[in-house]
Amino acid sequence: MSARVLGIELRRSAAPWPGLVVLGASLAVFFLIDGIWWKGTAGWTAQWTSMAMWTRYLLGFWWPLVVGTGAVYGLRESRSRMAELLTTTPRPAWRRAALPAGAMALAAASGFGLLVLVGGVQVALGPTTYTSLGWLPISLVAALALVAGAVFGMGVGRALPHVLTPPALVVLTLMLTGLLLRQTGDGAVPSGPAPNRLAQLSPVTVEPREMLLTLSGSVHLGQALWLLGLLGTGFALLSAVTRRARLLAVVPVLVGAALALLVLPAAARDSYVVDRAAAAPVCEGPVCVTRANRDRLPELALRGQEALRVLRGVLGDRAPTSVREDTRLRALGEERTISGDVVLVDFDERLLVGASGERLTRVLIGQGLAPSCRGRSDREGGGADGVALQSIAVSWALHDSALQPLEARDGDVYAKETWADADVAWQRLTALPPAEQRARMLETRATALACTGYLQVPALAGKAAR
Repeated sequence: MSARVLGIELRRSAAPWPGLVVLGASLAVFFLIDGIWWKGTAGWTAQWTSMAMWTRYLLGFWWPLVVGTGAVYGLRESRSRMAELLTTTPRPAWRRAALPAGAMALAAASGFGLLVLVGGVQVALGPTTYTSLGWLPISLVAALALVAGAVFGMGVGRALPHVLTPPALVVLTLMLTGLLLRQTGDGAVPSGPAPNRLAQLSPVTVEPREMLLTLSGSVHLGQALWLLGLLGTGFALLSAVTRRARLLAVVPVLVGAALALLVLPAAARDSYVVDRAAAAPVCEGPVCVTRANRDRLPELALRGQEALRVLRGVLGDRAPTSVREDTRLRALGEERTISGDVVLVDFDERLLVGASGERLTRVLIGQGLAPSCRGRSDREGGGADGVALQSIAVSWALHDSALQPLEARDGDVYAKETWADADVAWQRLTALPPAEQRARMLETRATALACTGYLQVPALAGKAAR
């Protein structure tokens, strides 16, 4: 296949459309919609792995369209009424099929490659200093999925030359992809109603929630085997000229699926695993973060040590001795394990997003005095009770003359009522003798560590807890 002939095929056929759809539609989603993919440590431009996972996630929308576009392309011979003429030419059928299949594969892979390039440039220009090649297999398998889907669609379109073949193929692929991707949402790692081995046959990943989660090597290998089988079947259908050849064309996909099911892990926890290199601790004194967030360490170390000094002054021997980034995986809404010896830091917490300088010190002090066992991120929500309680604790520890909220007081009626209770609680707390104030704060901290006193502001204000 010469470059000139390939160029003509790309200019004068529908081959470029899969790549254009993947590239254009994905960039439109990412840049025109202010979605969750722009927020948190698992944003699509925050880390290399999350960038690769987000681009794989969007395949849930574009992969069925790529398969359908391939089917439209596969109808070309029947629409032009040249199928019988082409079969009489001395040129081998597989060589005739190689040109359109190659053009379609090149366009699909190039479109996705440009998408990854756009994301990679933004990650490289961003604040992260952690670089790893662990994201590369994720993107390579995605590119293989697009190529295999396009060629498979072409093969099906040529084998079943009917006007309803492309839309039927799109609907069927979309339904199967959605069914396999659906999550139960009750675990720390993504899972769904379908058996895990079967679910992993889909090239689409779930929405990234945890920065440290990645796909295991067995998933990469199993999916590659299955997609290579799908690609082989598509090319065999595209080049088949007899009924027997069409029947034998299903052999590659069956073999690929069988090998993939032997390799793919049976449990979801073996499919989505923690990236150990990214999760490795990097410390400066008593303050530690993961390697993936080591760019945050200088500021956090300075402010963390300052916060530990303040906590030691007000809590004495009961004060925490270290600051650690929270790396434990948990489901959305699940309580996290907290300890009185450690100030846990989750960079997805709303109070920590963009926090620096004195504000970061105050947030760390608040987490040390009134730790919350419930997440409060863009994905989990969370009320104002915990923030109001921490605000009271920080203002007390720093001897502020007035209550200094850790976040804006605006919100719904419930939030405004909580902050009104916080004002009353602050006035009553500061009116007590110093020894009684300390005893009250120690009791509040003990209740917070037991994860039984999330709504303590009304109690501090002298009201019954709501």
